[in-house]
Amino acid sequence: AILIIAGGTGEFEAGISKDGQTREHALLAFTLGVRQLIVAVNKMDTTKWSEDRFNEIVKETSNFIKKVGYNPKAVAFVPISGWHGDNMLEESTNMPWFKGWTKEGKGGPVKGKTLLDAIDAIEPPARPSDKPLRLPLQDVY
Repeated sequence: AILIIAGGTGEFEAGISKDGQTREHALLAFTLGVRQLIVAVNKMDTTKWSEDRFNEIVKETSNFIKKVGYNPKAVAFVPISGWHGDNMLEESTNMPWFKGWTKEGKGGPVKGKTLLDAIDAIEPPARPSDKPLRLPLQDVY
């Protein structure tokens, strides 16, 4: 899953607050069995490409997703600007301080610089096709 977090002042704080959507979406993804997560910190242009703001968001988000059940060391954190396309497909020149992300993978450390790299680094889940069929049920009518 890709968790897109607004990096703007006040926007991140609203999303990570007690009833915020960022918290809700991270918890929902984990509850539904999504075990691989990418965190994209969007709207970096509105923060004037601030490294301090990005690091603050990474720290807060890491603390929260750890409580949910994710291992922050296995999560790629990528600063992006969807409006300008920075760090989406190609490395951004607006954030020279960002040297790339590193995460723990099954075969050792995995590195990349962009959101596309992080998507490409997702490991396909095991498909136990030799086991009986199981379906998640939400309700019975």
